[in-house]
Amino acid sequence: MENEDQPRLRSVVSYVNRGGRMTVGQQRAWEEHWPSLGRTVGGLPEGPVDFDGWFGRSAPVMLEIGSGMGETTSQLAAAAPELNYVAAEVYEPGLGQLMLRAEKLGVETLRLLHGDAVVLLTEHVSPGTLSGVRLFFPDPWPKKRHHKRRIVQPAFVALVASRLAPGGTFHMATDWENYAEQMMEVCSGEPLLHNRHAGEPGGWAPRPDWRPITKFENRADVEGRVSHDLIFERV
Repeated sequence: MENEDQPRLRSVVSYVNRGGRMTVGQQRAWEEHWPSLGRTVGGLPEGPVDFDGWFGRSAPVMLEIGSGMGETTSQLAAAAPELNYVAAEVYEPGLGQLMLRAEKLGVETLRLLHGDAVVLLTEHVSPGTLSGVRLFFPDPWPKKRHHKRRIVQPAFVALVASRLAPGGTFHMATDWENYAEQMMEVCSGEPLLHNRHAGEPGGWAPRPDWRPITKFENRADVEGRVSHDLIFERV
């Protein structure tokens, strides 16, 4: 059901459904923890997710889009127990690995969603409810003819902005220069967002100490690419 609070967004395949079998450990984590920690976006009941009910408490909700194999996500969730931390990912073995990592760290404030984050935001998150959205190192689609597949497009940013509570943040990071520039241009053009670090050189956010260095950043450093953080705030 659409209303004026929900920006219309054409479905864009901004990710690749990678195959892959789970390891024994990932499968065990899935069997033991998925019933309580995970849900499939396509199987959610109509309407907004009751995050307070799912977590068993009322707390600010942080959504991370594209948690990958979960190394960064598990550490971020462990470091911020005051948040209800939600990870959305399309790769099942990655979610299995994230549950393994969370189990090892003793994280209890993490929930997982398997499926398309655009569908999640459009159909199952109420406007103005998220304290933050994180998008770290999304698929860069480096070939120019594929740039239209990048998830950070005006309609997507408008959707994210509409779901943020006032003062909530949209934090992105990428190691591809032209994608960083695209993110900056698109987010700067969204009237509901303000660049928290507009006064910094280029408007880039200083790299937060609390964000773990990912394998993508290490690879980028070896290959001579500079990573950029962008932090925009809902006005």
